[in-house]
Amino acid sequence: MDKYTLVAENPESTVVSKYEPPFRREINYQSEADLEKAFIVQLQTQAYEYLPITTELQLITNLRSQLEILNDYQFTDPEWEQFFKSKIANQNNGIEEKTTLIQEDHIQLLNRDDGTIKNIYLVDKANIHNNRLQVVNQYVVDNGPHANRYDVTMLVNGLPLVHIEIKKRGVDIKEAFNQINRYNRESFWAGCGLFEYVQLFVISNGTYTKYYSNTTRFTHIKEMSSSVIRKGKRTSNTYEFTSWWADGNNRPIIDLMDFGRTFFAKHTLLNLLTKYCVFTSDKLMLAMRPYQIVATERILSRINISNNYKTFGTIDAGGYIWHTTGSGKTLTSFKAAQLASKLPYVDKVLFVVDRKDLDYQTMKEYDRFEKGAANCNTNTAILK
Repeated sequence: MDKYTLVAENPESTVVSKYEPPFRREINYQSEADLEKAFIVQLQTQAYEYLPITTELQLITNLRSQLEILNDYQFTDPEWEQFFKSKIANQNNGIEEKTTLIQEDHIQLLNRDDGTIKNIYLVDKANIHNNRLQVVNQYVVDNGPHANRYDVTMLVNGLPLVHIEIKKRGVDIKEAFNQINRYNRESFWAGCGLFEYVQLFVISNGTYTKYYSNTTRFTHIKEMSSSVIRKGKRTSNTYEFTSWWADGNNRPIIDLMDFGRTFFAKHTLLNLLTKYCVFTSDKLMLAMRPYQIVATERILSRINISNNYKTFGTIDAGGYIWHTTGSGKTLTSFKAAQLASKLPYVDKVLFVVDRKDLDYQTMKEYDRFEKGAANCNTNTAILK
């Protein structure tokens, strides 16, 4: 049989293999409004539908129509009211519960008027291009303690899943980060709390752009009377958890327009939301970094190629990923194992380590990523 060497990757790879920015780049002063307008125009060229909506009522009306299109089903008014209030906008649910709906329980049950039950998809994870992407800007929230106006928000099937805060060029990017934290405190929960569904935040001053997941972490407060550290209240993100986007060669893509062309490519954003976010057993959202996604997809690609050419058991079937200390290799291996285990020809995924302390550490981390996802063997006889 002829042997072929891979020379190009699938264009549907989540991270662009190599990105060459256009020759012309804005270096002159741009106001926040100019940046926002240019960014939305860029998104429209990438097949995002722009919606001129600024109120919660308009947002809910659009959400209903988008879910009807996705599920090929028309809600009656009583069905929609019951489904919206009990499933989507349940007043007892916060960020954690809403993140669970997107990441784990994206198929919800609708009690129909005739007494039957129907599955309603909030997101189609099996066929990501069935999901519809829209963009809104200058959305107004005036029913919190302070009136707020949000810059740009991406809707996936009508749900706000990605939010972008933009500052004019020259302003510290941390100001956009601090503003999102303020929105978290003052208004994302207001009204029906639909903005608590946001999975990813993007902050930019035009020149620099970063992203991070919407999550809350425990603050740790040291007791003055002892060395005991107790868990305090959950708080917003800290800036150290923000990440740069990059291409397959790990070259950062930092300009807002370049970021928009790559990160917000439809298949990239939808893959990131549906495959490459991990919602841990501690209820923390982790958005994988570009080099982790590249590594995961190249591992899966090698498995697929090895299966197609029946090279299992040979050196050609293997490979290695070389990442530095502290780069999140365990998370990469977890996601690669999780996705590999879903391939139709894979029965079991084995994770082999060379030291017992690594065995314990890996099991502990895997259990944090997904409770009970893996089990440990103490010797080869039990493993066999």
